[in-house]
Amino acid sequence: MNSKSSNLKSVHKLLKPKKKKSKKTHKIGMPPGALVYTGGNKLEKVEINLITYDEVDFYQESIQLDQLDEHLKLKKNILWIDIIGLHDVELLERIGVIFGIHKLTLEDILSVDQRPKMEAFDDYLFASMKMIQCTSPENPIDEEQISFILKDGVLLTFQEKTGDVFDFVRSRLTDPKRTVRQRKADYLLYSLLDAVIDNYFLVMENVGEKIEILESQAMTAPDTSTLHSLYLQRREMMDLRRSVYPLREVIGSFDKYADDKISPETRPFIRDLYENTIQVIETMEVFRDMSSGVLDLYMNSLSNRMNNIMKVLTIISTIFIPLSFVAGVYGMNFDNMPELHWKYGYFYVLGGMGVAIIGMLYFFKRKGWV
Repeated sequence: MNSKSSNLKSVHKLLKPKKKKSKKTHKIGMPPGALVYTGGNKLEKVEINLITYDEVDFYQESIQLDQLDEHLKLKKNILWIDIIGLHDVELLERIGVIFGIHKLTLEDILSVDQRPKMEAFDDYLFASMKMIQCTSPENPIDEEQISFILKDGVLLTFQEKTGDVFDFVRSRLTDPKRTVRQRKADYLLYSLLDAVIDNYFLVMENVGEKIEILESQAMTAPDTSTLHSLYLQRREMMDLRRSVYPLREVIGSFDKYADDKISPETRPFIRDLYENTIQVIETMEVFRDMSSGVLDLYMNSLSNRMNNIMKVLTIISTIFIPLSFVAGVYGMNFDNMPELHWKYGYFYVLGGMGVAIIGMLYFFKRKGWV
């Protein structure tokens, strides 16, 4: 952003309303476990990216589903299988058969509008949450559901589309000296969860900048575009709250229900992640209150602006009241009005009117009204 004034003029363009997702009524009446993708982002084909590593070796490749069995049979290291694209329900169902994933879990993966959650099954751990990205205040917030399944040294991640916040984790995996290379798959799960939540702080920072811009605009130039932007920002904060607030329950559930699937070495990191989650929620609540406060500030600024306009109009009307009275008196056509025949009567009346105007302005000034 080059200048604050340009931001104030264009902020209503930055907060364009997001396209609202249609209601997923086609799932009504279906039995539990019915596999229907409820999202709108469809890729041409599903991508399966595989990363396998240990303390010494690292290998990364994009594979087809038919190659997955071969990698699982040869598995001696930790596997991270990143599946991008959820529209191919049949392919995901086959993945579910390979890893023994329950139908209800697959249904949760495909239902991308659901609330973030964590469930511990007998042989695997499932978690889903919202991955939120916003590279700058000029860009709208991009929200996407991401799901995790941890099972026997294998971590499965399911994304709706390409582009995520895991580049730093992938970069660390290439370095054999990094801690993630020397730990189990549960630490990799923690690293990915940490990357998602760390990115929330960046999103909150950008949201804070937007609110500051709107606050300045509400104070200096409250108009219709400002009100539109304020309502969009308020709705954006409501969407963020729905995505962020359940995270406290999700991350807290790892300590309560997944202690047998999370190693003792990783549990302190999960607890630290829980504290970061609380901080994100508190920051979000502060910005939510600020958004409401900016809306109140807009209404107050608009009211003050209207009061100033009414004050000016009232002063003008007050000044013209005695002038109108004098003009009305001398507008009566009576013959016995001696002033009508004065040689300098017209100039006396104009002078009297001028003195009246000056006197009233002086009085208003002494009272602090102008």
